[in-house]
Amino acid sequence: MPIPGPMELILLLVIVLIIFGPGKLPDIGNAVGKGIREFRKASTELEDSVRGDSKRTTADEKPSGESSDRSH
Repeated sequence: MPIPGPMELILLLVIVLIIFGPGKLPDIGNAVGKGIREFRKASTELEDSVRGDSKRTTADEKPSGESSDRSH
């Protein structure tokens, strides 16, 4: 999928301006920004939980040569 050039972006902005009007644009921008922030936050939390789980499992595991029973 190609990246839209400057002319396509201007055309898109004009169409959005005609459809929604200048009064609604700040509300739309606010809603889009809020959605992006929530997505980033959820993505970061998921990434941290995956990294945290893998760190805990490797820290809890004992080397295979050691045994918890030391009655030798």
